[in-house]
Amino acid sequence: MADIPGNTADRIDPEFTAYPLRALADTALQRAAELGAQHADFRAERILAQQIVLSDRQPETLVDADTLGLAVRVVVDGTWGFAATVDMTPDAAARAAAEAVQVARVAAAINSERIELAGEPAHGDVTWVSAYQVDPFEVTLADKVELLTQWSSGLLASERIDHVDAMLLQVRECKYYSDGATTTLQQRVRVAPKLTCVAIEPDGRFDTMRTLAPPAGRGLEYLGGSPWSAADADGAWDFPAELAAMPGLLAEKLAAPSIGAGRYDLVIDPSNLWLTIHESVGHATELDRALGYEAAFAGTSFATPDKLGTLRYGSPLMHITGDRTTEHGLSSVGYDDEGVAAQSWDLVTDGIFTGYQVDRRMALMRGLGRSTGCAFADSPDHMPIQRMPNVCLQPVPDGPSTEELIGGVEDGIYIVGDKSWSIDMQRYNFQFTGQRFYKISHGRLAGQLRDVAYQAVTTDFWNAMEAVGGPQTYVLGGAFNCGKGQPMQVAPVSHGCPAALFRGIRILNTSEEGS
Repeated sequence: MADIPGNTADRIDPEFTAYPLRALADTALQRAAELGAQHADFRAERILAQQIVLSDRQPETLVDADTLGLAVRVVVDGTWGFAATVDMTPDAAARAAAEAVQVARVAAAINSERIELAGEPAHGDVTWVSAYQVDPFEVTLADKVELLTQWSSGLLASERIDHVDAMLLQVRECKYYSDGATTTLQQRVRVAPKLTCVAIEPDGRFDTMRTLAPPAGRGLEYLGGSPWSAADADGAWDFPAELAAMPGLLAEKLAAPSIGAGRYDLVIDPSNLWLTIHESVGHATELDRALGYEAAFAGTSFATPDKLGTLRYGSPLMHITGDRTTEHGLSSVGYDDEGVAAQSWDLVTDGIFTGYQVDRRMALMRGLGRSTGCAFADSPDHMPIQRMPNVCLQPVPDGPSTEELIGGVEDGIYIVGDKSWSIDMQRYNFQFTGQRFYKISHGRLAGQLRDVAYQAVTTDFWNAMEAVGGPQTYVLGGAFNCGKGQPMQVAPVSHGCPAALFRGIRILNTSEEGS
């Protein structure tokens, strides 16, 4: 296999590549063709996942998961068929192909729509490895627990902190795909560190504060201040600085006054805005959701095909892309689970709704040409479904700093960090809270506020965006746990964005006494 430039095949899990992957694929594809399949693809995967959780320095949870298996997907006379097995042998691959064909023949009786797939150029044999330095699964559990213990101890040493939860989630995903024309071998590594502090007042009132470090498509070098991160490591999160500031920030939050409900100008930090993008743009521009094929996890979408090219989604400053190529993006790959090469495209251009996320079936069905490479299965047990790429709000090249955005607000709120959220079944009406809220008075921060939630209609909110920050404010946020489908599949996805200014957004007071 030829490597894609900039990546190395020698990093791929040797236990995975020790299996006869090519022979398994060849056997499955040949058997499917013999049984009459017009299309067949083969996928083998090994996914290692580890979650470490400490509560007040004490180990609370350790989950080690090792998922291995192969799957065959076919189209027989216009009907899907799928089968999977944990047996990594040629005989099992042949049986899976035969079972997939049989599933398709049985399902044909209830299939109301013929399955056809958009074409994709043959890419030959390729290898892709995500950008990381320190493989989390090459570091001992004891060393990782020791780091979380040290960080927890430092926080608990403050008289302002009563409890600390520390978590580190790590995944290494190895995947082999073949449809005969394209054969890919890929490995992705991702990590999600999180520490949460709790402070309790003598009267029983309490509050929490969580680190802002987003999950990332990186290795343990991402954990700044750890033994695996050099002092000048590019992109490492500065955990020592953030943890040192948290006790004071949480004490200030507890003492902060409650918000008065009304309309305010908002400067929203990327650590909060990424989630609003995910819910109000990311899911809304999934074509299967817009067409009603997908309704799990908060319904369908208001962004229906009749609005494509005409709907003013937001202000002219709104430029949202779908991207499977972003370095360190949680949804970044070389090729998707249908052999489609990763790419970048516009979803919203100058505020106008201009694009969807599609897989090969949806691309052909709606006459959109080539797939955007959005097919993904979260395990070998599941059939690929249309999943979100990295959906990102682009910064303005010469745009303002966060301080300059704040400087343009007379009476408003600066919002940092994500917390709870709610959105309706059309991705249209929503409500979001955050980790920290700061009063803006005459262009300056004037202390924290409490009990803040912002509420809006998707298009009203994005049309209220008056200014977008420059590249210096851009941060790649995201989540490991985007749910979709029945049975549910979980996918990782990143959302990059700069800070942005929104005018006249409705603010609610979330406390009982303020409601």
